[in-house]
Amino acid sequence: MQAGIFQCDGGGLSPHERLAQLKHAISGQQLDLVVCPELFLSGYAVGDDVRQFAETQDGPFSNRVAELAKQQSTAIVYGYPEQQNGELFNSAICIDNKGHVVSNHRKLLLPPGFESEYFTSGDQLSTFNLGLFKCAMLICYDVEYPEAVRAAAEAGAQIIIVPTALSEQWGVVAHKLIPTRAFENGVWVLYANHAGVENNARYLGNSCIVAPDGTDAIRAGITQQLIIAEIGLEAVTQAQNRLPYLKGVPQIRAIIHKER
Repeated sequence: MQAGIFQCDGGGLSPHERLAQLKHAISGQQLDLVVCPELFLSGYAVGDDVRQFAETQDGPFSNRVAELAKQQSTAIVYGYPEQQNGELFNSAICIDNKGHVVSNHRKLLLPPGFESEYFTSGDQLSTFNLGLFKCAMLICYDVEYPEAVRAAAEAGAQIIIVPTALSEQWGVVAHKLIPTRAFENGVWVLYANHAGVENNARYLGNSCIVAPDGTDAIRAGITQQLIIAEIGLEAVTQAQNRLPYLKGVPQIRAIIHKER
């Protein structure tokens, strides 16, 4: 699979302008999957404006992304503020290369501050298939909990897709924690961050595609860019056979439960 991450510098841009930047970045790249950041539609550090951009899973922005996905024959994942039955969710949606919605993830854990004030937490983890791969989506803070990634891996996910909005003071997450999550589960992690400045937020950039052995397949710098890597199932099999952490989980849990 040819997978890409669009690290967008979209501060102050409209949804239409963000989508135009994405189209320009991926045109002719022959990608199977491209991942955009958390709240790509609206921007992350936009305060109360996030409400005006909110839409349902089949809203106008989703329909335009579906057209782009079909035109480029690539699956697209992007973050957006989802409105449903009077509630607002910090969500990420996957639209396949035929323009169909195949998964919608609502952020499970909301950090203190802006998100806790505006959004409702999601309540489930879902997996879905893209080509030969089984995938799961988490959003930003979700992936910082080892339990969330472990649950996805135990459910069979080989790729963990993570739209994020990581500011520059949290470099340890992008550089240390994300490779660890990949390594301890033997899975690919696609971590898609923003670039640049947006209101009071200065983003770290450093989006990355991390291999199942915990090494970077590719990593972005701090500016807007598209990064691409070839990802394969063989790397997952090799990593999980070499260090069978997932097979040892039931035994460890049994020991811990017995000691309690």
